[in-house]
Amino acid sequence: MKRDSYQTRVIPVMVPMPAERPYSYAVPDGARVEPGAILRVPLGPREVAGVAWDGDGEPIEAKKLRAISEVFDCPAVPADMRRFIEWVADYTLSPPGMVARMVLRAPGAFDPEPPIEGLRLTANRPDRATAARERVLACAADGQAWTRSGLAHAAGASMSVVDGLTAQGVFEKVEIPPRPVVAAPDPGFGRAALTADQSAAASRVREKAAAGQFSVTLIDGVTGSGKTEVYFEAVAAALEKSRQVLILLPEIALTQAFLERFHDRFGAKPAEWHSDIAPRKRERVWRQVAEGQVRVVAGARSALFLPFRELGLIVVDEEHDPAYKQEDRVFYNARDMSVVRGHLGNFPVVLASATPSLESRVNADQGRYERILLPARFADAALPELRAVDMRKAPPARGGFLSPVLIEAMARTVERKEQALLFLNRRGYAPLTLCRVCGHRFQCPNCSSWLVEHRFRRQLVCHHCGYHEQQPEACPECGALDHLAACGPGVERIAEEVDRHFPEARTIVLSSDLMGGVKRLRLELEAIAEGEADIVVGTQLVAKGHNFPLMTLVGVVDADLGLANGDPRAAERTFQLLSQVTGRAGRFGKKSTGLLQTYQPEHPVMQALVSGDAETFYEREIAERERSGLPPFGRLAALIVSAATRAEAESHARALRGSAPATGEIEVLGPAEAPLALVAGRHRFRLLVQGTRRADLQAYLRRLIAAAPRPRGSVRVQVDIDPQSFL
Repeated sequence: MKRDSYQTRVIPVMVPMPAERPYSYAVPDGARVEPGAILRVPLGPREVAGVAWDGDGEPIEAKKLRAISEVFDCPAVPADMRRFIEWVADYTLSPPGMVARMVLRAPGAFDPEPPIEGLRLTANRPDRATAARERVLACAADGQAWTRSGLAHAAGASMSVVDGLTAQGVFEKVEIPPRPVVAAPDPGFGRAALTADQSAAASRVREKAAAGQFSVTLIDGVTGSGKTEVYFEAVAAALEKSRQVLILLPEIALTQAFLERFHDRFGAKPAEWHSDIAPRKRERVWRQVAEGQVRVVAGARSALFLPFRELGLIVVDEEHDPAYKQEDRVFYNARDMSVVRGHLGNFPVVLASATPSLESRVNADQGRYERILLPARFADAALPELRAVDMRKAPPARGGFLSPVLIEAMARTVERKEQALLFLNRRGYAPLTLCRVCGHRFQCPNCSSWLVEHRFRRQLVCHHCGYHEQQPEACPECGALDHLAACGPGVERIAEEVDRHFPEARTIVLSSDLMGGVKRLRLELEAIAEGEADIVVGTQLVAKGHNFPLMTLVGVVDADLGLANGDPRAAERTFQLLSQVTGRAGRFGKKSTGLLQTYQPEHPVMQALVSGDAETFYEREIAERERSGLPPFGRLAALIVSAATRAEAESHARALRGSAPATGEIEVLGPAEAPLALVAGRHRFRLLVQGTRRADLQAYLRRLIAAAPRPRGSVRVQVDIDPQSFL
């Protein structure tokens, strides 16, 4: 450690701000600070939590050196997590302080939970016996400590009875350690009966988990093949080795059904970690993960930054899902960072999907991952028969969006007391509202996007910045009444059409922006699973791992929707989404059908879906990516320049382009105005940086940014390594 002339000990501290390196602080006399310790330190006029970092602090004059305010009584951030923070920062070109900030998101957890006041039976006996007192004494006879209210409740007595016994010295007051957030899972509790394929796959992942060394296994199984039960066996093996487990899920709405499946297998639920849990519970989960009390966490992508004490396995369910990409502050892909976390911690990682990402498939084909195939559904349930409905030959009625072919199939399904699902990846009632008299279109004042009509709420809403306004009666441009037209369908409009055709059917709309939020959404999912709906109309939420026993028909309202943009992943994303949503049908053995409404049935994606020939689709897409030098055969990064004015954004974007170093391995494309040119009042330009697989993209981008003028005024530059969105 560095010391100045006053023999002051100096340590580096990573603070949760856009700092490129740790700051130096003095350690007060008598304080013991090890790398990873969580500290309170002064930063400008305020105090923040930081992490004691590895290495020596920079030498600073004693009079300029500020001292640590407090060393929290908290487990240290482990060494492999500190290396992970540095790796993520280096790879994503983010300040390490901002990555550390994601680890320190539960400040209330840095102090120990206070103990609970409890009562324990002594050798004393009450002056007189009553039936209620006898019941209390019988409950407490095991010598265990009880809370006052818990003892009264268990004995069926009032708390005044317990208080009276305590006053007589029958009970002594003791401290009870804080309760665990969840009970400990039992690896041997509810082992499922597995098929031969599942059993072979489970043996392999158990072996990897038990070995406790870095490896990546891709479980590639059709929808309903039992991938969850297979990776549960890896979870069991890790638990048997006294290791903690992290299971990543792409959607909060999935969590409840997953928790119940986990409980059935392990006799206890995992701890949850996502944005919808209460702050106090988040703090308790964070603390008990750090202490090692919580053995399994099921959570969203941010759970990757929990400070696990003994992490021994990460499972990434639905590993292909775009929800694993964070595009705010620190841009990262949780699937890819999970693999890095496993490598740094030397433990196995399991990826699971019915439609793996092309990156994972190529890694498996090239031997970096082990691929385990599950080609059949559990209990020999048949996959749905998929057919394309050519909308040129079987168009919907005027003013409608459902083909007669799909309507007839729905009628037969409802008649059989089975369920039909209509899928359209558009929220609200209509994506555009215009005036038939003057042509005025309702646009967000802050974004270059149309306002989406939400008829249930009578609002026009921007899905990018959240702006909303009441649906007007008259055109604000020309004042015409009753001439506002909804253009195109959203799920609410499809539900309206369903009601016209099937007025007696019980119809449920599933969308992430329904009134009532996640709680209502979970109740709706439970109702569908219990057969309390005949027809379900939903967005991509319905594609994510749900089990609906009576679902035998899936109709995709607009199968072409995802293909209508320049995204190089458009075909892959469409194939994955439609495969997942049609996979909701027939999971419990009933004969099932999927109908894809399309204006281009000859498209390779539609052909692959209808034929069930996923391998040919993957081969074609992989070959196309290789020809184009796109990931995973090349490297991509995006530079997103935004500013309060278009001129500022464009000027800085051009300055960045002009600063690009010349090299044969990397090419800079742009700048071009972003497809979403205005978001939340900020004008946006994009540059795309494309390089060979061997190119050091991060070093190139650092040189480019260093050579360019520093952003001034309202200008901001965001770096997105491995971009998933091109808007």
